[in-house]
This record gives sequence, structure tokens and C-alpha cells, in this order.
Amino acid sequence: MERSSKFYIDGKWVEPVSKNTAELIDPATESVYATFAMGGAEDIDRAVKAARRAFSTYSKTTIEERIELLQKIHAAFLKREADISSTVTQEVGMPISVSSGFLLDWCKLHTKETIEILRNYSFVEKLGTTTIYKEPIGVVGMITPWNFPIGQIFTKILPALATGCTMVLKPSQLTPLDAIIAAEILDEAGVPPGVFNLVNGDGRVVGEAISQHPDIDMVSFTGSTRAGIQIAKSAADTIKRVVNELGGKSANILLEDADFNVAVENAVGNCFFLNGQACDAGTRLLVPRSRLEEATNIAVEVANGYVSGPPSDPETTLGPVMNANQFKSVQAYIQSGIDQGAKLVAGGVGRPDGIDAGYFVRPTIFSDVKSDTKIYREEIFGPVLTISAYEDLEDAARMANDTVYGLAAHLTGRDMDKVRQLSRELRAGSVFVNSPDFDPKAPFGGYRQSGNGRECGEHGFTEFLEIKAVVGHG
Repeated sequence: MERSSKFYIDGKWVEPVSKNTAELIDPATESVYATFAMGGAEDIDRAVKAARRAFSTYSKTTIEERIELLQKIHAAFLKREADISSTVTQEVGMPISVSSGFLLDWCKLHTKETIEILRNYSFVEKLGTTTIYKEPIGVVGMITPWNFPIGQIFTKILPALATGCTMVLKPSQLTPLDAIIAAEILDEAGVPPGVFNLVNGDGRVVGEAISQHPDIDMVSFTGSTRAGIQIAKSAADTIKRVVNELGGKSANILLEDADFNVAVENAVGNCFFLNGQACDAGTRLLVPRSRLEEATNIAVEVANGYVSGPPSDPETTLGPVMNANQFKSVQAYIQSGIDQGAKLVAGGVGRPDGIDAGYFVRPTIFSDVKSDTKIYREEIFGPVLTISAYEDLEDAARMANDTVYGLAAHLTGRDMDKVRQLSRELRAGSVFVNSPDFDPKAPFGGYRQSGNGRECGEHGFTEFLEIKAVVGHG
């Protein structure tokens, strides 16, 4: 891309201060396909200064002006759909059926939902003799992941724009190109100079500069728990707000009365979504002990039906994992499951048959997995599903909660009284019941080491606002 050597700062495409570059490797072929600029602390400082200047005026725009801007962003997005899906498919190895479907729908639905929330949101409330003002927090540093790249970018920029904030975005250094498209969309839509700024680079340099910058009021981060901890530490000296959406090791619980043919197929699909690289995936399938063998047999049949191949092929249902390090990590986890005595029933180490290049992982199922194994307890981030048996619903809740994470949980069953009761016992930020349709109103975020704060829907606005109480004003 012609703009991969530049950053978007203060409404213009500018040459970086830093002259460092990096290569992008296609995860499906292991070949280099692009080079892009890597920024430094000086680039971030330029972007922050632009965002700070813009905040003085953008924070005072009206709701009507922001709605009009979001509508223009939506219109500009629609013109770039094909570019986005093809770019993300090459960057991440996301099957084209997902990048041209769910990914685009995610961005469009969240844009429409943000507009609707903004139409009705109360930025002023009266409580007794006090007037409560909800005011934009200021300049937001955004650090987004590679697994769902432009989707996560939109998840952050939309509420920031809606609430009157300005921002500096650092996308993952593994997926900078779709972020460039996002910047082009915002530029075409007429986002005022300085409101949105883009600086590419790695977490160690650019991410650290964002976390430590005294003129950034908030950091919104999505990524690993390890990185989230470091960001929180780096941000502590400036007492800025940090919203972390981190990793997970989510349980997927099937009740005795579930339709196992449908439920297990959905469970495998949920685990393998985004090539097994979704933070809220139900990677631990928990089933009644009496139905362990039945669930295992269905899961094996479903897993063996997945098609690995070029992500650009509409017939492909499982693409590669992100890079060589991720491939090695997932292979090590699979081997550890074997070494620790878990029952390997599908897949295993190595690439799928007939594939000699690319970071492809065999769709893998382990059954009768014990809670002391690494594959049960740690986030793998690859197409690896573990199946374990529970004795009763109390045991299922205990097993689901037996983790340092708390991002999500999944439940399937016909007895809704039991489903509701169990959902209240689960220590997770999201509980998905009976494989529901996507709901853009639902807040998303985790308990414990899965993070803090919430994204999406009306609750997502809250993170970008400060609360001012004017007492006696009433």
C-alpha cells in the first residue's frame, strides 16, 4: 500500500520521525508481501500534541454533529468493504468467508448501534440538587490486536468519537494495513484534523510511549494478559485510566437436555472461529459424564470436516494461525496435552495432510482432559478444543470458574430455569446462552485476569467519560 510508509497525524499523511521499517509475512505462505514504517516515541508525541489541540474544539461539538460524522464514516466504510476483507485475509489468514461476512457486519452493526445510542444518551442528569455532567475524558491511546484487527479498531474509535474524545491508534505491528484503510475511511468522512491519529509500531516502543505519555488521559488496550499487565504498570505513574480487554479460557457447558448434535457442532465452531484465535472462544467443553463419549464422537466428526487451505478460497473453513511463534506455541501445547495424558481424538502435532507451507494447525480435539493439564488451564489461541466431564451443575460451575480468567462462558440447554441459575454462578463478563445471534448492545469485557472495563453498547460509552458533579446547580 502506498501509505504504508507514512503515518496519519493531524489530518495528513506524514513521514515518520523514526526511519525503522518491518516486513509483513503472509501466514498462509510464509512469504514477505509488504514493508511498513515502524514509529517511535517522537512520532507518538507528535500525534498526541495533535490530538490534544483537536480536543479543545471536538469535545465541544454537538450530538447532531457527531451523528452526522458517524453516518459519513458508515458511508465511506461501505465503499471499502472489498479492500478490507481481502487485506485482513492476507494479514491474518482469516478465511474470506469470515472477513467478507462477520467482520464487515461487526463494523457496520456497531456503527449503527453507536449512532442509535448517541441519539438517546443522557450526557446530563439531575440527582437531587446536583447536576451530573458526563464529559469526554480527553485524549485516548488505543492499542489493538491482530486477531480481529479492524473490528477491534471500530470497537474503540466509535464510542470515542461519539463521546467527544480524540485519539492516537497503535494497531498491532502484525496488522497495520487494515488500520491504514480505517484511517483513509475516517479521512474521507471528514473527521477533523487531529481527532484521529495513526502511528504504527511495536508494543515495546510505541505501546510503551502511549502508556507513559503524560498527555494521554486513557489507554484502551485489547490483547494478551501479559501485555495488559505491563501497560497498567507503565500507565501508573501518570494515573491515567486503563481499560484492558485481555485473554480467556472460557468454558462451554452443555446441559443434559441439550441437543448434542447441534450443540457440539456449535461448540467446535466456536472454538475454531478465527482459526482458533478468538479471546472469548469456549475452548473448554464441559459435558455430563454420562455423555462424554457421545460428545467426543460428534466433536471428532465435526473437526474432521474442517477444510484447511488458502484463506482466500471460499471453501476454506480453517486458515493458518498468525505467525511462526504462534505456530510453535500451539504445537507445543498439543504435544504437552499428549505428554500429560489427555486423550487425543482428532488432529495432533504438525500441519494438516497435504499442506507443506504456512502456519496451519491440524484441527485438534482432546477428550477426558483433567484440570491439572496445561491445555485445560492456559490460553492456547489455536484450533484446539478440550472436552471434560462434570458430575452435576454445581460441579460444572466449579470447573468453569476454576481459572484465573473470566472473559466469557457459554451455556446450552432447554431448561431455562437451570440455564439462568447456572449463568448467575459463572464468574465471567459475558455468558452466551444457546449460541445466540450477535447483539451489538451487549457490553463486552472480563472478570479477574481477563481485564477491566467494558466495550460495546451503551456501557462502552462509560469508559470514555468523566463524571462531574455540580452540587447546588439544581
